[in-house]
Amino acid sequence: MENIPAGRIALSLLAAGHNGGVEFLAGATFKDRLHVAGLLAARAGLALRRGLGAPLHAAIGLGRRPPERLLIAPQDIRTSDPTLAADIYAGYFALGGKIVNAHGRSPFEIEPVSAAWARALAGFGWLRHLRAADTAVARANARALVDDFLSLAGRPSQIPAWEPEVAARRMLAFLSQSPVILDGADRPFYRRFMKGLGRTQLFLERKIAGGLVGEPRLLAAIALAEFGLCAEGTRNLTRKGTKLLTEEIDRQILPDGGHISRNPEVLLDLLPDLLPLRQAYAARGLQPPAQLLNAIDRMMPMLRLFRHGDGTLALFNGMGVTPPELLATILAYDDVRAQALASARHSGYQRLQAGDAIVLIDAGRPPPRIFSNRAHAGCSSFEFSVGAQRLVINCGAPDANRGTARESARMTAAHSALVIDDTSSCRFASHTGLRKWLGDQIVAGPDKVDVERHDEASGPMAVLAHNGYEARFGLIHERRIMLSKDGMSLDGADRLRAATAGEPVERRPFALRFHIHPNVRLKRVREGRAVLCILPNGSRWLFETTAGQAVIEESIFFAAPDGPRGCAQIAVHGETGPATVVEWSFRHIERKPPRSET
Repeated sequence: MENIPAGRIALSLLAAGHNGGVEFLAGATFKDRLHVAGLLAARAGLALRRGLGAPLHAAIGLGRRPPERLLIAPQDIRTSDPTLAADIYAGYFALGGKIVNAHGRSPFEIEPVSAAWARALAGFGWLRHLRAADTAVARANARALVDDFLSLAGRPSQIPAWEPEVAARRMLAFLSQSPVILDGADRPFYRRFMKGLGRTQLFLERKIAGGLVGEPRLLAAIALAEFGLCAEGTRNLTRKGTKLLTEEIDRQILPDGGHISRNPEVLLDLLPDLLPLRQAYAARGLQPPAQLLNAIDRMMPMLRLFRHGDGTLALFNGMGVTPPELLATILAYDDVRAQALASARHSGYQRLQAGDAIVLIDAGRPPPRIFSNRAHAGCSSFEFSVGAQRLVINCGAPDANRGTARESARMTAAHSALVIDDTSSCRFASHTGLRKWLGDQIVAGPDKVDVERHDEASGPMAVLAHNGYEARFGLIHERRIMLSKDGMSLDGADRLRAATAGEPVERRPFALRFHIHPNVRLKRVREGRAVLCILPNGSRWLFETTAGQAVIEESIFFAAPDGPRGCAQIAVHGETGPATVVEWSFRHIERKPPRSET
């Protein structure tokens, strides 16, 4: 595949999903306007409650002395690289997609090159590389860097280091890496270290009392529960942290094991913290709460649901690059080696599997507002892989340093789905002039998604319908996907019908998009009525459609480990009408090219 400028394609994708963006308030339905007004009112009410309760929250922990010592250090199961310890000692900090040379200064003294770099630095996850080096130099370096932070940025302020999620990550890192931090430390440093942990404890408790919501609240609860288990004389904190933990697990981990954000990446973020926490309870002779044990047991098969044959996770709702070593480590803790979940109705996903073929389908509504900052407008989109070869993909989520790209990746046009009039099936606060108040949240989208699954002798099939286009176009999108029992063919059909029977359908352009992995070569055949897909292993798949011409257009793959890569997409264009149905298929063919190939 030729190199295609990533920035240009990202901007074109952004444009391809722009309608219903800044024009949203002007062209919104009464229902949409009422919904947005409710969101703003709820936010104002929360701000008022926080303001009224601020004096009480500030009083939390006044007069409390921090614990004097740690009793246990939880295991850090994230993979480490001892060779990076030398880079850190030399002053090079490769974090958050940026590399910074401190030039002999403390990294906490220099101006951050990006917010993502500052968050990663202050989260201290990189301490595990120093511990893995297992040298006196690495231990002294770790202690010096921690001391720098405590001296220069150790008190709560408005910098990224004191965002609740970053503070919780730092507490977990300090606890798990305490052996390397405290090895050879003198008494004054030990006291400063414990005071720093106590200060973070108070900060997180006050933030929770002040109404901290979303994923940061669960991470803060994990950190507080773990600190209570690790420190001496913190029985009350252990009870309080456990109560907060169980409440947030009940709120955020769905019955099928998915996270309420519907983002596969959140499972990868949470399990490396929940698994050591389970061990920490046992190390202190305490029974882990049932909610924690059950959540871990449910999350493992859910994680496997998202896994393709090449070991990477499907690109839905904020998922970016899969860290293969972390995923392998997490799955190694799966005591029962659970099978991949096939139908996750609470999380809104379906997995069709036959032979070596896997189809993963987004069949759910957008997540609740406070969990939607990274969610995508990808309802009914799917991914398709055969063995270790990816074929049909979504564009995925780029890293935090690519703001424009992150916006374009959320559009329906960046997914293997049907797009009407270059309009996304969800609308985002960032495109409505409401970012100042609602951030990147989804403000409108499908609120009704019907799903049927049929596991027949001929192969598994999923049928779904969503109303994401009803408010603007009066249309319901239905999609049927069937995988043959031998995994050698994938058949689909997309239909647009009037939301109200008998209502006339306004003619609008639509595009059926199938984004193709960059390692797959494409060639139009049969006079443009089909596309030949040649996989890296030489396997050939033929795409055909009843809609006439299938064209090859530019696309972008945001989730490549080395950064965005140009790729291609197969697009089928048409116009809505009284009966709009497009049938399509991917079929495995013999390696010998068909005679009609041009």
